[in-house]
Amino acid sequence: MPVYEFNGRVPSIGEGSWIATSACIIGDVTVGKSCWIGPNAVIRGDFGRIVIGDETAVEDGAVLHTPSVVTIGTRVTIGHMAMVHGSVIGDNAVIGMNSTLGDNARVGCWSIVAEHSLVKKNQVVPDYKLYAGSPAVEKGDIDERYREIMILGKQMYVNLVDQYCTGLRRIDGP
Repeated sequence: MPVYEFNGRVPSIGEGSWIATSACIIGDVTVGKSCWIGPNAVIRGDFGRIVIGDETAVEDGAVLHTPSVVTIGTRVTIGHMAMVHGSVIGDNAVIGMNSTLGDNARVGCWSIVAEHSLVKKNQVVPDYKLYAGSPAVEKGDIDERYREIMILGKQMYVNLVDQYCTGLRRIDGP
């Protein structure tokens, strides 16, 4: 498993979580239960602490780092190639592909940061809001229809954890 102690700080990985062999988890990191950590994801707790809630998906190539603390809630989806630096993300939020969260950015529960968006240093995305752009600005509310779609997507990753734990098998060659 690609998990490394750093200066006496040892990552903690929750029961039932799946971590790609190309991912890298270093230092003061806590990964909750039944999380999915994708290929080439980097979760670097060398300068600060990173806490990831249960049933959260950190997709391929995402980078999580901090000079202080990163706190990620339960059932969060962090999209492919996203950058999360010193930020707080509430439960059930979605951080879109290739988005960036700057130091001390806060994304509320059930909020969406759209693809390629920039949530600047100290910026706050309130609960139940859709933000997009660079810099990110409010585009609307997350209503019941959005939440139903989000729940389906999050359950797909929870199911994928089980499938990867039992059905993924490395094969080499033709």
